[in-house]
Amino acid sequence: MNKHGSRRGFLALVGMLGAGLSLGMVIRPQPATSQNPANPELQIGIVQRFGRTPNDTITLQAQAGDRLTLRFLGGDGKPQTLTTDQVKLEIALQPLAKPKRQERVVLSTHRSFESAEDNANDWKAQGIPVEVAQPERWQVWARRDVYKDPVVRRLLLDSIQAQGANTAFIDVQTLTEQPRATFVVNNYRYTRDQLEVFANQGVIQVNATIANETTRHLYAGSLRLQPNAYGNYTLVNRVPIETYLRGVVPYEIGTTAAPSVLEVQAILARTYALRNLRRFEVDNYQLCATTQCQVYFGLSGVATSTDRAIANTRGLVLTYQNELVDAVYSSSTGGVTAPFNDVWHGPNRPYLQAVIDSVRNVWDLPRNSLADEQTFRRFISKRTGFNEERQSNYFRWRQESTLTELNRELRQYLTTKKHPLTNFKTIQRLTVTRRSPAGRVLELTVSTDQGPIQLIKDNILNAFDAPNSTLFYLEPMLKPDGKTIMGYAFVGGGLGHGVGLSQTGTYHLGDLGWNRERILQFYYPGTQLQPLNNSITLWRDPSSIANN
Repeated sequence: MNKHGSRRGFLALVGMLGAGLSLGMVIRPQPATSQNPANPELQIGIVQRFGRTPNDTITLQAQAGDRLTLRFLGGDGKPQTLTTDQVKLEIALQPLAKPKRQERVVLSTHRSFESAEDNANDWKAQGIPVEVAQPERWQVWARRDVYKDPVVRRLLLDSIQAQGANTAFIDVQTLTEQPRATFVVNNYRYTRDQLEVFANQGVIQVNATIANETTRHLYAGSLRLQPNAYGNYTLVNRVPIETYLRGVVPYEIGTTAAPSVLEVQAILARTYALRNLRRFEVDNYQLCATTQCQVYFGLSGVATSTDRAIANTRGLVLTYQNELVDAVYSSSTGGVTAPFNDVWHGPNRPYLQAVIDSVRNVWDLPRNSLADEQTFRRFISKRTGFNEERQSNYFRWRQESTLTELNRELRQYLTTKKHPLTNFKTIQRLTVTRRSPAGRVLELTVSTDQGPIQLIKDNILNAFDAPNSTLFYLEPMLKPDGKTIMGYAFVGGGLGHGVGLSQTGTYHLGDLGWNRERILQFYYPGTQLQPLNNSITLWRDPSSIANN
């Protein structure tokens, strides 16, 4: 047996010991997911970390003339129902009888779900059962129900670290108290970990103060308060997808773009949601309401123009070979879209290619690869002829950061990863050591007094605040002596990952009269637009394909 095979066999054995499984047990891959093309109900985590701080509150309020129905289990374990106009959820810190040690094996930390999921597939291929979580940044955990014995956890960590996996560590917390959700109805205080809330008219006002930040939004559907994997709670909105889109499209694209542009956004948002229902499986819901999924604020910002776009595209999704596409999009591409693997790790998406974001012949990418540093700088110096030039403040930018700021940001980033060079004293130099043909920085080498650190793809944006995207080059900022580096200027274009459609670019295409089909083909070549139906695969697990 070769070295790789020996490693897989040992790690699989460790996992089986932790779970109490027999060595002959075979876990079958899950089939590709498909769904009835009705109006499926989604589960959106609209408040993801209720109870992270003890003064968190959520007030749920019925509309005028309406009532809320609260359902939960009573102290005797039987279902109980209450009605009220308003209920305020609060947090009580409950002391534990004795300190509780909580451990989990963190195998890796990532900026994006996409890269975390790909890394999770790598661990699974080595025989390690895993789960993807998001306590703050995305992480890959060894499955807690498998590695539940402390000895087995340490066996696993020792084994993978011996193989060079320096991203893994055991996250240890000692708990002396735990947050419990409470609410008062009819002068009686209830303490419950789960609560379902319905309104007769189907609309609920949610006023939430989380970590001293207050939000107020109106939501259709029902709400459910439930525990998550981090020791606090998530408020989940259960809502049909077509209603969900009413709270996404206005916030993602605005309300004033051409009708074809709003329709494109509705199609992509619908496709994205249905393909990504697995994102928060570890927390028992499907999607979040932030830019880590799609921005969703319920019915608070609905508009006639976006409602019309949603209605005109009802049920339409974008597919490639009869599977939903990875319908990612960003605010601004900076003039060239990024292939999937320029930003994230994972199987290539043939329809996510490098596209010059222009309707004019402004740049010949096959003949002028942006992997060359000087060629890339010439590209960034161009400011005219692109779809975004008049629409986006982020089309071209220069962001400066001092060494003091860069040191602080990098140290914070390394701390979250338990990196062995966390205690470095200062950055000595930043160097772009690898760039893609589409211009994205694939590897940034940070030279420190303790040794070099390689930042790969979108982790660059995790480590440093200054760049708005990975489409940049570096200019050293020198002290008056002309030799000593005092910081760096990041000079580049675009905002966000830059993969797929440019939202600001579509405004220009809409003004030119392009219809939705033409816009979609421009940014996602080779795809098909079709109604959702039973033959379409929502998402195919790459690890399942590899094992078949």
